[in-house]
Amino acid sequence: MKIRYNKIATVLALTAGLQLMSCSDSFLDVKPRGLNLESNYYRNQEEAYNGLVAVYDVVGWQGSGYVTTIATMNAASDDHYAGGGGPSDIMDFQVMSNYTLNPTTGPHAELWRKGFSGVFRANSILEKLPGVPMDENLKKRYTAEAKFLRGYFYFELVRLFKNVPLFTKTVSTQEMYDVVQAPPAEIYAQIEKDLAEAMPDLPVTVNAATEGGRVGQGAGHAILGKVYLYQQKYTQAAQELALMNGTPGGTNAYGYKLLPNFADLWKSDNKFNSESILEISYTNTSAGTWDCVSCTEGNIMNIITGPRGYNRKSDAAPDYVSGWSFLPVTPSLFEAIRHDPRSKATVANLDSLEKAGLVTYEKGYMNTGYFLEKFAGRVSNRWTGAGTPELNFPQNMYDTRLADTYLLEAEALVRGAGDINRATALLSAVRARVGLKPVAATFENIKKERRLELAGEGHRWMDLVRWGDAPTVLASKGFVAGKHEILPIPLLEMENTKIEQSKEWGGTK
Repeated sequence: MKIRYNKIATVLALTAGLQLMSCSDSFLDVKPRGLNLESNYYRNQEEAYNGLVAVYDVVGWQGSGYVTTIATMNAASDDHYAGGGGPSDIMDFQVMSNYTLNPTTGPHAELWRKGFSGVFRANSILEKLPGVPMDENLKKRYTAEAKFLRGYFYFELVRLFKNVPLFTKTVSTQEMYDVVQAPPAEIYAQIEKDLAEAMPDLPVTVNAATEGGRVGQGAGHAILGKVYLYQQKYTQAAQELALMNGTPGGTNAYGYKLLPNFADLWKSDNKFNSESILEISYTNTSAGTWDCVSCTEGNIMNIITGPRGYNRKSDAAPDYVSGWSFLPVTPSLFEAIRHDPRSKATVANLDSLEKAGLVTYEKGYMNTGYFLEKFAGRVSNRWTGAGTPELNFPQNMYDTRLADTYLLEAEALVRGAGDINRATALLSAVRARVGLKPVAATFENIKKERRLELAGEGHRWMDLVRWGDAPTVLASKGFVAGKHEILPIPLLEMENTKIEQSKEWGGTK
């Protein structure tokens, strides 16, 4: 369900309705069922299941202005420019990329709506589940999944905004206007509590064929480990991530393992593979149209990142769909990755293809000649059925995958004076997968590896911020230390409420 809201209180009111739409090819493939008022819902197991789908659906939130978490974080990083057709094209990306955002202009309003829509839906089902007549073991699992998701949404909110209200139960629209923000430490404590309580009742493994997209215990350990790492609780982070990672390059208790071929990670038909821990689901069957971009369940990253005006002059050229040239790869990232084995699967080098006479393309805003290969739409993967083809690409995206958690654990071990031999093994496993030799497990080497391994997947900006590197690395884009480490509270959220702007943005909180 992708609906655009104006205020957090409006989100609360509308979240009382569950309009369930299909989200993927497997677990989240639920037929639209119209609008069901919450007071009349959750009468049986099927309705409880549909309510759970509604919570999961927010993970793949795509705003009507094309705003997603991954695209926004890419625009903010040193790996991408905003791009597009001009300096005002998708303004939310432009102001995030050049750090001219303010409380009224930027992607933060959409990201705030996303986070709290997820929190409210989770709270709603958590309150209703005890009274639903259904199998008790399934009820425990649904409860665990809802708690995990509430923790997941709050983890994103506290990292993006720092000062946010804490809701662990549903509240009325009238009560919303008296809500105040909680200290970040209190938010983190609730996240840890939700994830820890969820873990025992999550399944050890999830059947990708029938339940792809649902979380298991591995995802719980992975996100909790990351939560500890962001708080610099390095020993706890390493312990939690080790439970997830198991033997570096080998086996673990949850069945995850690195794919042998890095490029296979980006094949649309390779969903819920052995490396995928938490995956964002999309489908080409939702028949999305321009009438409601935010309603589509197709992956809009596939169209926005493709080269603009693409003309394929030879069969030897890739079959890219002509896209909108957003998030072009910066020369900085290209120089860092050009000699790395992951380069071809990460960067679409249109500059080289054009010089070879294989293609022509329109030079969009801030064109570098380099585009994000991982998510560039392909003609061979384009939907030709109902709906608008540009809005119905089926490629899933990774929130968390095994190479990510390997590197997170290696970082926790190095920064927490832990087992360096294990840190080396984790780092080496990521490198060995692409044929690279081992290097010392130093903090700087882990930083470099995260950039090259995870390029374009939305991690870079938050990595730079938590490492304290953002003021230096992003200075040329306009990043100001002590301000841009978080997003401003959206102006509309403070109108007639007790919510205060953060001090970093001139407020009092």
